[in-house]
Amino acid sequence: MKAIVCDAFGPPQNLVYRDMPSPLVTAGTVKIRVRAAGVNFPDTLIIQGKYQFKPAFPFSPGGEVAGDVMEVGEGVTHVKPGDRVIGMTLNGGFAEEVVVPGTGCFAMAPTMPFDEAAGFTMTYGTSHHALRQRAELKPGETVLVMGAAGGVGLTAVELAKAMGATVIAAASTDDKLALAQKYGADHLLNYSNVDIKEGIKLLTKGQGVDVVYDPVGGDYTEPAFRSIGWKGRYLVVGFAAGPIPHLPLNLPLLKGAAIVGVFWGDFVRREPDLHAANMRELLSWYAEGKLKPHVSQQYPLEKAGEALSWVMNRQAQGKVVLTVA
Repeated sequence: MKAIVCDAFGPPQNLVYRDMPSPLVTAGTVKIRVRAAGVNFPDTLIIQGKYQFKPAFPFSPGGEVAGDVMEVGEGVTHVKPGDRVIGMTLNGGFAEEVVVPGTGCFAMAPTMPFDEAAGFTMTYGTSHHALRQRAELKPGETVLVMGAAGGVGLTAVELAKAMGATVIAAASTDDKLALAQKYGADHLLNYSNVDIKEGIKLLTKGQGVDVVYDPVGGDYTEPAFRSIGWKGRYLVVGFAAGPIPHLPLNLPLLKGAAIVGVFWGDFVRREPDLHAANMRELLSWYAEGKLKPHVSQQYPLEKAGEALSWVMNRQAQGKVVLTVA
């Protein structure tokens, strides 16, 4: 089979497209013929050796795929060969075939195209877990979404609205904000030319927001935290801006606020039953037409380096997906 291969940590242009052995099915796993693979910011960190885990070389990046079941291992009963499925794995998705844990494999919604399915699980899963379990978001609360047009940011806008919140979308350009507005944002804030704290103060009439969803980090973190209201929850989702920020700890003290980590990948591993329940809810919402994934860019598998560079440079709006012939 063909695959994108990382032989040593480095930038996307160092990846190679070549033949690799077909992966073997073992007990509790599912082998998928990949039709599309989602491209995510963590993939850019994994190939550089900057993520929480470091795969052994050689490896293929890619943590989420959509395709057809080829074979199931002993003990797997919820899917069968020929089923159209979404698959989650730590890596290996940028390939024509991949083996995923049975617990990370779900039947696609009947009307779901492969490109939308491939970009569904990680972004919607992260935002759903963040807002539902970590923030315990309630209807009527106000959510500030940083990086609101990115992969996870746009799903946070959409899901927060579906959960009954008022959403303030913050992004670096007006065209990104226009996309967030299309997905339900009530208010828009361009943090390239508007001070976050002052902008939020004006929009909330001095009350601040109940929840901050932050996959950006960097220099935006402290002003975003200063915009939080009493007993607010600050969701630490990621650091797309690069530097890991430092916060003065008197700020959560004075606001009675909580800094809440969102490590969706480990949540999936530690609480698979709750993750499965989340996925069932998300897929039912999709089937009901409440969710519409935004796939902004598609690249063929052999152009995975270009796709990763696009995501790494924060040019992506919504999802970037690789297609496999």
